Amino acid sequence: MKAALIMGASGDIGKGIAEELAGNGWSLYLHYHSDKESVEQQLQTYRFAYPKQDFFGIHLDMTDETGIAVFTENIFQLDAIIFASGFTTFQLLTEVTSATMDQMWTVHVKTPILLAQRLQTKLSYSGNGRIVFISSVYGEAGSPMEVLYSTTKGAQLAFVKAYSKEIASLGITVNAISPGAIATKMNATFSLEEVAELEAEIPVGRMGTISEISFWAHQLLDPRSAYLTGQSIVVSGGWLR
Repeated sequence: MKAALIMGASGDIGKGIAEELAGNGWSLYLHYHSDKESVEQQLQTYRFAYPKQDFFGIHLDMTDETGIAVFTENIFQLDAIIFASGFTTFQLLTEVTSATMDQMWTVHVKTPILLAQRLQTKLSYSGNGRIVFISSVYGEAGSPMEVLYSTTKGAQLAFVKAYSKEIASLGITVNAISPGAIATKMNATFSLEEVAELEAEIPVGRMGTISEISFWAHQLLDPRSAYLTGQSIVVSGGWLR
């Protein structure tokens, strides 16, 4: 049975990916930090709906490196990792504190790399190992007021390009999905006017849905995606391209 670790499973996109994979026969390790309730609700739903699969909730503060060893020791069979954890701040670069810089770098780049280091061998046993980053179109194009976020998302894409070449011989692919404007809690505070202005900039005329991201995550885990590695799939409705 296939098993995936979803980092950030309590968030909107992480949860959407979990639903997609659970419905397609995957056993799951669902990572959370503060929103334990979201993961517990998912576990209850998936265990009832898919009793032949295994589902585990697993906690880690991604800013605390000391917890990584125990975290990875509690993961056994592993065929895929999806890195869906992340956050942003909206402020000028001159207003960003050093502490925020460290936190954003650690969550988006350093901790995922440390996890990849420790879990590489387990992924190699799969024969069809997969690593997928949920990055951002801002990692491709950059955004004012989110300079640090854009920088760390760009770093994820650089890591994907380099690491994919290093582990290709192990049968592991490394790719990214770079969403554009997706209807999630992250932008739920936008006013109707702000949403309308944003949608007017998007060629397809609307924001994306979570399922339009989880679809591509599932595709990248399919065995027929084995010849695709080191790539970023931009799912943005043509926005910022």
